[in-house]
Amino acid sequence: MRKVIAAINMTLDGFCDHTSAIADEQLHQHFADVLANADIVLYGRVTYQLMEYWPTVVKNPTGDVATDEFAKRIDSIKKIVFSRTLKKLDWHSAELAQNSPEEEIAKLKQLSGKNILIGSPSLIVLLTQLKLIDEYQLCVHPIIAGAGLPLFKNISDRVDLKLIKTTAFKSGTVTSYYEPQW
Repeated sequence: MRKVIAAINMTLDGFCDHTSAIADEQLHQHFADVLANADIVLYGRVTYQLMEYWPTVVKNPTGDVATDEFAKRIDSIKKIVFSRTLKKLDWHSAELAQNSPEEEIAKLKQLSGKNILIGSPSLIVLLTQLKLIDEYQLCVHPIIAGAGLPLFKNISDRVDLKLIKTTAFKSGTVTSYYEPQW
């Protein structure tokens, strides 16, 4: 059965800020591999709009193999976007959600396919509150940002996690894989 995986970059002090990430070749390859094991990504509006950068890399490759491969994979994977303000999406592989996140997850889990990725802090929080995350892949960068959007803002109930594995990168970034103990 396909898993719902929360996969996100964060700083050591728990903030989600794409400008604080160490976006090197090894990290791009890691996330290209994560995308290869999924066939859909769910985004909120803000993260979706940040990710709209990647089709420009597909059109004008950087020459860095891992970055360009990530760009191709993120460009081609299906994206469902949850937004109250967007009325249409320009990215060819994206569509606006027709249901609530809870209803979309229930529908998608009934279908065969690869993993379902959650890539937005707000959706990770909501789906954590609903106990719909099967695995967390937290990519923690060796940076203390001091401010920003905390990943687990508004989580008031304790969630016990079981560490599955870790992957360390040359940059000092560490991805920890956890299963929630619902």
